[in-house]
Amino acid sequence: MRKLRVGIVDLVTRGPTRALYARIMHANLASIMPQVVGVWCEAEGHEVTFVCYTGFEDLVRELPADVDLVFIGAFTEAALLAYSLSNLFRSRGAVTVLGGPHARCYPEDARQYFDYVLGFTDRTVVREILDDCAPHRPDGRHLAAGRQPAALPGVRERWKFIAPTLKKAPLFKIVPMLGSLGCPYTCSFCIDSVVPYQQLDLDVLQEDLRFLRQQLRRPRVGWHDPNFGVRFDEFLDAIEAAAPPGSIDFIAESSLSLLSEPHVIRLKRNGFKALLPGVESWFDLGNKSKTGKVEGHAKVEQVSEHVNMILRHIPYVQTNFVLGLDSDRGPEPFELTKRFVDLTPGAFPGYSLLSAFGRAAPLNLQYQRSDRVLPFPFHFLDNNHAMNVKPQNYSWQEFYDHVIDLTRYTFSRRAIVRRFRATRAPIPRWMNVVRAVSSEGFGRIRYHSEVRRRLDTDPQLRGYFDRATTELPAFYENQVRRDLGPLWHWLPQGALSHDHHAYLKSEAIPIRLERH
Repeated sequence: MRKLRVGIVDLVTRGPTRALYARIMHANLASIMPQVVGVWCEAEGHEVTFVCYTGFEDLVRELPADVDLVFIGAFTEAALLAYSLSNLFRSRGAVTVLGGPHARCYPEDARQYFDYVLGFTDRTVVREILDDCAPHRPDGRHLAAGRQPAALPGVRERWKFIAPTLKKAPLFKIVPMLGSLGCPYTCSFCIDSVVPYQQLDLDVLQEDLRFLRQQLRRPRVGWHDPNFGVRFDEFLDAIEAAAPPGSIDFIAESSLSLLSEPHVIRLKRNGFKALLPGVESWFDLGNKSKTGKVEGHAKVEQVSEHVNMILRHIPYVQTNFVLGLDSDRGPEPFELTKRFVDLTPGAFPGYSLLSAFGRAAPLNLQYQRSDRVLPFPFHFLDNNHAMNVKPQNYSWQEFYDHVIDLTRYTFSRRAIVRRFRATRAPIPRWMNVVRAVSSEGFGRIRYHSEVRRRLDTDPQLRGYFDRATTELPAFYENQVRRDLGPLWHWLPQGALSHDHHAYLKSEAIPIRLERH
């Protein structure tokens, strides 16, 4: 077997940015699987060049020019950037591979632009690609393991790829770790809801924590588990055995159902500084928020009390909401969220517009059967720049009016000041301010307001939203052109559009999937 020159590109973002929050955080959002693939490729005897793109690098200059094989990891919002890179590398004679959430959600589309498109990826799948390493065109091979890997390389093995990325983080550095895969909850819109929960090796977890304490003076770890702490006592026992309280700070995404006060107190004792629980809806998903069948005002009061309890122990809490769910109608869901903002001033609300990411969830079939999915370019499918599911109970104008009103309320001067005063620790205090005045707060208000204005004044955009035409409005094409910069010229013909009913059609004619 010949020794290959392998390039690995982790696309944290979809294009260049100068946003303050991105400067602080993007390097801390690096994915784990591109690093894992790098470890596996080197273990097979190949030479690896690794690039994590955060939006501040000159990507074309950072890319290796003489590689035989290129792995690209991308979320859907970075898909067009990934397609452009694949086209560029193919022109230089390289074979290209796409992995990550976009490859799982939109394999039918991605196969047009890559030689290999990956679902669940384990070492056997990577080894087959390395052994074959051949162009597959016009349609790439779709490869997938039968399940998520049972084990993954830990931080020690990935460190040579982690360390250069951390150097790009100017203020504080967060090391990505995983303790589990999949999720026991069945949120209808979530890609992890269909993945069986599995715990990874706790011995590896402990070894990683001990290793980090040798490398960094006060490490910060971001748990990438879809829902941290499902087997709470086992995880915390392992953490306590490897990292004495005060030696490592932790950030985790969890559910309110797991965050009882005894659990939160134990998390505080073990250095957890930020928690990101999902509330999602005031009229649905009560099992995840530990509210059962309680809805509306009563749920707001109960969740607020719960989150305020967490804030008494944990310095930073982000509460996540999905706007536009089918259970919502009228102004009430938005007014209830305002009420929550008032009752829980220390929490940072994260708002996502309902989006259907291809094969991510079975519910997406229902949206496609109902002809409610819009063909927005992948570039805008980041839960904020476009909502590709027509709201069931709102007109587009009415929905955007509510979203803008809620966002302005949440990031008003009054709300920012109250959030600042209600947050005790310095870093969380100022992080809330930065997020509010940067792209997540003021930036989204400006963007949503521009879309709303065009719904009244731009016939092309209004027709696109109403599905009277599939011709992409210039408003969106110009943004893609600007964001891709010099790589716009490498965007393959036809890549701005995709078959937004591909998942539904595949149910009748399954795509060719090679499982391992």
